Amino acid sequence: MQIKYNTAVFTPAGWRSEVVTAQAEAISPKRLRVTQVLDIGGNGSTGYASRTGAKRQAYSVGGVAKREIGAVKLTSKVEVLEG
Repeated sequence: MQIKYNTAVFTPAGWRSEVVTAQAEAISPKRLRVTQVLDIGGNGSTGYASRTGAKRQAYSVGGVAKREIGAVKLTSKVEVLEG
């Protein structure tokens, strides 16, 4: 199933929130495990991005995607897009 949720990304200016779109599998009726990250903040799932275009807002999209794979999310805390 495809889900959407918020996560934190670390920038030189501090922690910022970004929206993650990912594929997940159900491991119980109330829990999901992220299997693939499709998009982070509209920047895809690889490379580097900046929230505002400034260097102090830059972060590694690929690093955040690797961190999110395997994460367990509560069904009540994510938005299910399909599935």
